[in-house]
Amino acid sequence: MRAEHPRRGLPRWKLKVAYDGSAFHGWQRQEPKDAPPLRTVQGILEEAVAALIGQRVDVVGASRTDTGVHAVGQVAAFSADVRVPVARLANAISARLPRDVQVVEAEQVAETFNPIGDARSKCYRYTIEHTSHPHNPWPLFDRNFVFSTPHTLDLDRMQRAASLMVGTYDCASFTQVDHGRTTTVRSIYDCVVRSPAPRRVEIEICASGFLYNMVRIVAGTLFEVGRGRIEPSAITEIRDARDRTRAGPTLPPQGLCLRWIWYGAPRMKIGASAEDHDGVPREGDIGDGSEGWSEGETKSTAEIRRDATPE
Repeated sequence: MRAEHPRRGLPRWKLKVAYDGSAFHGWQRQEPKDAPPLRTVQGILEEAVAALIGQRVDVVGASRTDTGVHAVGQVAAFSADVRVPVARLANAISARLPRDVQVVEAEQVAETFNPIGDARSKCYRYTIEHTSHPHNPWPLFDRNFVFSTPHTLDLDRMQRAASLMVGTYDCASFTQVDHGRTTTVRSIYDCVVRSPAPRRVEIEICASGFLYNMVRIVAGTLFEVGRGRIEPSAITEIRDARDRTRAGPTLPPQGLCLRWIWYGAPRMKIGASAEDHDGVPREGDIGDGSEGWSEGETKSTAEIRRDATPE
């Protein structure tokens, strides 16, 4: 993997990127030895920028999403002399991209801007479609954006369990054993479970950062709570165990979407807008990113805790 550092003396450009991850091998550039490069978002984006400005640059993303994972609020940056006016830069890059990825916004930032190191909080959403009735068919048109299960999920149990995910602690129970990080301590600022439509459940989690497969394991644990296989009150014990085998399964990637990445003071609460009604990445979702959020009908963590009753 090539390292990239902001190049002093060159303008620095920050991009907000959205993509359907279904046909990508994740975000990060992958160049296997003696084989063609894999199709990745970073690789495709770098090709588009090179076609626009006439030179190769490193485009660094804030989150290395896995194969099949989507984004409406990925943040990336590169340093280069660009003759295109900033107001047209996002459209100019997008015009050179395939239909499953687009640059939503572009702006010039400080030469030292680091999309990874400067990030203060991130939010992911995991979407589940649950049905057990034969007259309720599996999702068809959004099948690449949701995880489908025949198990009926108990929303109240999942909400109570989600409230216990909040805090600063060792998250070793919620990552793969070979995570490759020097520390597994993370701050989870908010964790919300809601049902925007019949048979659909959304899990959103906001944190200072995430470990490998962390959101999909948290979602898998809450999924097991919703099925009745784990008690909501057991979340604290699972957290404290720091043992991956105590948590739920790693859910498939297609239900996961990177919602936003926040810079400056940490964004510590999850908001819901009127447009967030089906959990599927779409053009209307793209505005729900780093520019702010509105309060909606989502139950806050404090409300969930107040409503919760001991098992």
